[in-house]
Amino acid sequence: MDKIYNHRKQVDEIDEEILDLLSRRADLAIKIGRIKKAGNKKIHAPKREIEIYEKLFSKNKGPLSNESIRNIYREIISASISLEGPMKVSFLGPEASFTHLACIKQFGFSAEYQSANFIKDVFDEVEKGTVMFGVVPVENSTEGAVNLTLDMFLESDLKIYGEILLPINHNLLNKSGNIKNVEKIVSHPQSIAQCREWLGRNLRDVPVEEVSSNAIAAIMASKNKSLAAIASKTAGDVYGLKVVRKNIEDNVNNFTRFLVISKNYLEKTGDDKTSLLFSIKDKAGALYNVLEPFAENKISLAKIESRPSKKKAWEYVFYLDFLGHIDDTAVKKAIKSLKNNCIFLKFLGSYPRAKLL
Repeated sequence: MDKIYNHRKQVDEIDEEILDLLSRRADLAIKIGRIKKAGNKKIHAPKREIEIYEKLFSKNKGPLSNESIRNIYREIISASISLEGPMKVSFLGPEASFTHLACIKQFGFSAEYQSANFIKDVFDEVEKGTVMFGVVPVENSTEGAVNLTLDMFLESDLKIYGEILLPINHNLLNKSGNIKNVEKIVSHPQSIAQCREWLGRNLRDVPVEEVSSNAIAAIMASKNKSLAAIASKTAGDVYGLKVVRKNIEDNVNNFTRFLVISKNYLEKTGDDKTSLLFSIKDKAGALYNVLEPFAENKISLAKIESRPSKKKAWEYVFYLDFLGHIDDTAVKKAIKSLKNNCIFLKFLGSYPRAKLL
C-alpha cells in the first residue's frame, strides 16, 4: 500500500503541474484570440492544429498511442478555441448520431453544437451565418455516396472546409439488453444495409423499419421495449439503452466520411485534397479528355461520382476528389485544361486530407 500511496502522491503532484501549464496555455490562447480579432482573422486554424499534432507525434515515446495523444489535445485545443470565441457547428442530428460523433472528433466537446433534421438544414444554417461550420455525411466505405449531400453542392455556394473519417461500429440496442424482446428493428437505411448479413443470420424473421437517423431509432427504442435500434454505443448511453449485440456491422473496415462545410476555404497545409463539380460535353472520349490532364500533371484522383444534373434528362454532373490544393502549380495546370472540356465547372474547396491513426 505504501508503494501505491507514493505513486498516487506523484500522480497528484504531476496533475497540479499539468493544471498550472494548462492555465498558462489558456492565457496565451486568450491573447492570441485578441490578436486574431484585432486583425479580423479566423478563430479556427486547421493548419496550426495539424502542426501541433505532428510535433507531438514526433516526440511521443509512449506508452500513450498517437491516437490517445490526439484525443487529449483535441480537447485542450477545443477548450482553448472556446476562450478565443464561440465556435458554433451545425450537424445532421439528433444528438448521438454518427454525424454528431464526427463533430466531436473534429471540434471537441467545447464547441457549441446545433442539431439539424435534414442535410439541407445544415447547409442553410451555415449560409445564414448562424453557425461557423456544418458537418454532413458524404460517403460510406461499404454503401457508397450520400447523394443528398452531393446534390446540395449543385445549388449551394458553400465550400468544403475539411473532412472527417469515422470508424463505424453498429450495435443492436434495446431497453432490456435481451434479444428475445426484439420484435422490430429500426435504424437508418445505410446502417441497415451495413448489417444486412448479420440480421439475415440472427434475426431473419424480425421486421426492419427505416427511419431518418440512428439516433431517432435509439429514441424510438427508448420509448418502446419491443423495439431494438441499430446505433452507436454512445446513442445507447444517451438514450438509456442496453447492448443486445455489439459490432454487428458486416464489414469490420467500415468507415463513413463526413465533410465540414463553411463559407471559406483554407490555405495550403502540404497534405490537402480538392473537390470539384463539373459537367462535360456529350461526345466520344469526353470523360477521358477531362481526366487526362490529371494524369499528365501526376495528380492522384481519390473519387469520382456521377449524379443527374436534374436540369435535363440523361444529363450528368461529376463530383471529383483529388490530392492537392487549388493553389498548387500542377493543380492550376490541370484545371486550366479541364475548363476547355467542360460545360460547367465548380470549385468546392481545398482542405486538409483526413488520416487514420
